[in-house]
Amino acid sequence: MADIFVSYKAEDRRRVAPLVEALEAEGLSVWWDEQIGGGVAWRHTIEAELNAAKCVLVIWSKRSVGPEGAFVQDEASRAQQRHVYVPIVIDGAHVPLGFGETQAIPLARWGGNRSDQRYQAVLDAARAIIAGTPRPRYAHIYHPRISRRAMVAGGGAVTAAAVGGWFLLKADSAAVSNSIAVFPFANLSGDPAQAYFSDGLAEELRTALSRIPALKVMARTSSEKVRNDDIETAASKLNVANILTGSVRRSPSTIRISAQLVDGRNGLERWSEAYDRTAGDSLNIQTDIAQKVASALSIQLAKGAQSELTVGGTNNPEAQDLLLQVDRDRDSDSQAGVERRLALLDAALAIDPNYAEAYARKAFLLMIKAGTYTLTAEDANRGHSEALASSDRAIAIAPRMALGYAVRGNVLWQQLKLKSALANAHRAIALPGTNVEALGVFSRLSSRMGRSAAALQAADKLISLDPLNPGSHEAKATVLYYARQYAASQASARRSLEIAPGGERVRAFLGYALLEDGKLKEASAEFRKLEPASYRRLLGQAVIAARAGQRSVALDNLQAMKRRYGDAALFQYAEIYAQLGLVDEAFKELDLALSARDSGVAGIRVDPFLDPLRADPRFAAFERKLDFP
Repeated sequence: MADIFVSYKAEDRRRVAPLVEALEAEGLSVWWDEQIGGGVAWRHTIEAELNAAKCVLVIWSKRSVGPEGAFVQDEASRAQQRHVYVPIVIDGAHVPLGFGETQAIPLARWGGNRSDQRYQAVLDAARAIIAGTPRPRYAHIYHPRISRRAMVAGGGAVTAAAVGGWFLLKADSAAVSNSIAVFPFANLSGDPAQAYFSDGLAEELRTALSRIPALKVMARTSSEKVRNDDIETAASKLNVANILTGSVRRSPSTIRISAQLVDGRNGLERWSEAYDRTAGDSLNIQTDIAQKVASALSIQLAKGAQSELTVGGTNNPEAQDLLLQVDRDRDSDSQAGVERRLALLDAALAIDPNYAEAYARKAFLLMIKAGTYTLTAEDANRGHSEALASSDRAIAIAPRMALGYAVRGNVLWQQLKLKSALANAHRAIALPGTNVEALGVFSRLSSRMGRSAAALQAADKLISLDPLNPGSHEAKATVLYYARQYAASQASARRSLEIAPGGERVRAFLGYALLEDGKLKEASAEFRKLEPASYRRLLGQAVIAARAGQRSVALDNLQAMKRRYGDAALFQYAEIYAQLGLVDEAFKELDLALSARDSGVAGIRVDPFLDPLRADPRFAAFERKLDFP
């Protein structure tokens, strides 16, 4: 039996969580519906806990006081009858008739500070009810505001605060009105292993919403980084006008999905709905939510647009569930992780052989496997051919799915079929539902083709959709590096490292940009932060030594690289030989890299380390061997 039962609307869970955490930190036991076990009869569980709790905190909000808040109102009525009712208001809601006789405690915009006078009032009331003593009276609870008189009297400090507020308002107004971020949905199933489903459902909604041309939809990584922020803070960080949030409770027989569209500027609800359906009905719910969001934002869907929302998807909920499980390991690119994800996709495709998204995801993983875990060039070529066949199948099934073209472009790049690779990447970003993967492939490919303006435009769009993803800023840093804008490249690389200090690849590009900017000492310091045996570190150290006239040091780094990487770094050997002025050796390594289909060769037009070779007639002849657009 818990000391405290918390009654609230599921959609307010994010705002209620800090209160639960604070009360538990005080040593009180708290029950809320996050604790419902998977598969239990949740209505009976709630009723039993409600009847047994010593104190019931009822959270009144704009959601819980409305027609959709019937459960909260029923629970409040039961708490009143038992004389254990403590009302709390978390926004500008008016407590419903019949529940206002007990003074409500205001807790709007409370961030978890346990010394806050309002929280102390909640704690005192709860403890009194639990102990069976008279609850304390509070004639007034201070709610922090800046009065007009204080603004006049406060002088410079208040002026600074007002200026800061003006800038915040300006940032809010800059958010595109039809911009939206989808928060990960809360997993209320009581089983942490079910989190993949609630997170995956949010990603499916992002994909569907991104296919509505009038909407700007933030990407997954940035949306998940602000999942624990309040609505207004998250919207400000992402510069969006709207937040879609919700919760999922799933049992073997039923699924309950609640979704809310919230105004990011003030936290007020634009639309909400709860769906109680059979377990396999989540696919129809996703489509309905996307349509309702568009309607709430006054977006008129064109004729036939509904079918666009589900391009590349499946009608089989079991197949979709397997694909969502793939994302549970999305950060694991170990060989075992790749094989495990491929097995899940094969199982999904066995259920639905026309699941285009599963074929596209499979193609991407086959490409990683071929490029990372094969031991011979023959095995790598075979793996890339399998990946290409899988992406072709995805496109044949769903010719308007951007993901299929993005993956095919990436695979063709690995095969050095550059003209076709760029054409597929361009097709991917031209279709509705353009995602960050497509923009990333297009920007990287375009930059290596020498098309820096198009590459930079794609990189900037990538950042606008995924600003908190270090990979977005890394993509821009590489584009700027190959465009020879070294100072700007350094700034983008540092921004990426601010978000994720452990980024090895972007730190290497920071070192390369510093090197080309003549800052050899700073470049060397960055290379020393990389793993000692990293080919990126060995390459950077070799180039610095070559430019400093330390030929033996450069050759030592080259030999260390050859011992560790063998034929896997042929292109990098050519770069070092070029910097040493060993032109014949450099061209020999380039020919070997081309024979091995080393994708690094695609960058010969823009790579600064190859500049010493450009005046040689063999360079133009080598370039003609490549399939450049």
